[in-house]
Amino acid sequence: MKLIKSRLVLHAAVLSLAVLLAACSKSQNDTGDEGEKMPVEVAPAQRQTVTRSLAYDGDVEAEYEIQVFSKVPDRIEALLVDVGDRVRQGALIARVRATAIEQAVRQAEAALIAARSQEANVHLEYERSQRLFKEDALSQQQLDAIRTQFEAVAAQREQAEAMAKTAKSQLNDVEITAPIAGIVAARNYEEGDMASPARPLFTIVQMNRVKVAVDVAESDIGSLKTGQVAEVRVRSYPERMFKGTVAEISPVLDRMTRMARVEVVLDNPGYLLKPGMFARVEVRIGSIENSIVVPRHAVIESTTLDQQNGKGVVVKNYYVYVVTGGRAEQRKLGVAYVNHEFIAVSSGLSDGEQYVTVGQNTLRDGARVFVAGQEGSAR
Repeated sequence: MKLIKSRLVLHAAVLSLAVLLAACSKSQNDTGDEGEKMPVEVAPAQRQTVTRSLAYDGDVEAEYEIQVFSKVPDRIEALLVDVGDRVRQGALIARVRATAIEQAVRQAEAALIAARSQEANVHLEYERSQRLFKEDALSQQQLDAIRTQFEAVAAQREQAEAMAKTAKSQLNDVEITAPIAGIVAARNYEEGDMASPARPLFTIVQMNRVKVAVDVAESDIGSLKTGQVAEVRVRSYPERMFKGTVAEISPVLDRMTRMARVEVVLDNPGYLLKPGMFARVEVRIGSIENSIVVPRHAVIESTTLDQQNGKGVVVKNYYVYVVTGGRAEQRKLGVAYVNHEFIAVSSGLSDGEQYVTVGQNTLRDGARVFVAGQEGSAR
């Protein structure tokens, strides 16, 4: 009896194991090499000329921006222009009260008159002393004393003339003129305010041309040169592109950021570009002829940590899937150039090969695929 029970248990175990192996085998067949085909879209690898460029974000600035100050710290009598007004160079734009300066001018002029009168009197005395000295009626010592007195009053007259000139110059400073032709960008006072030499009355800008200032990384500086063509876009005109050139590259880098300031200058027709706008700048630095180009969205990207010279270096890898014989083959790409739109391929893909553009994120190497839209390719 015990022997029969043992045999029944053994047969049950063998049967269970067989069912389990059959289930595993069925699962492998369903998901393995003979599994269901995955739909994909493909495109042929083609060669073209690639324009290499560097992209940066920056701010639009006026080509010239001048702050106008009052040299006289007094009440503002009149502000003759406002924000948005166009001014010509030398035009009167403000006037400051001149009460204290006018009094200083009158005092300086009075002192100058007195100094000239005194000089005239001493000059007559000096001439008379010279005649007496020739007639031996005056000693050399007495003549020298009068000459010294004459030279002293002459110096006092020159000092009085300088003081009068300075006072009149300050009187001219109460009338404030535009140092350049341009547009008033800011007005910081109202009539009746007390002008301060530390705070500008106006800001005047020239906007016939504008510049975009960007910060460039140390690794890119060697690729930039003055005169290179730049394309500028702003959010206010998303469909419009403005052309400019690299006008200035800073000779030094910021010690904290290791970046250099670069200025791109461009024409501003109709004053469409306004200081303070956010701008996207692309600078053309060269081109690659006859290169296979793959759109960035078709590429699978990954990063690995490699050891180079005993140090860990983060390396970015790029892959595509190529359809050959109804299967997806994963290819690692050699990259000659990459930007936010496409990759210029140096190896890993040949002319005319069909690479996957849609559906690549669900594939694995060797997976069965069919091209969507092609009849008879699906199972």
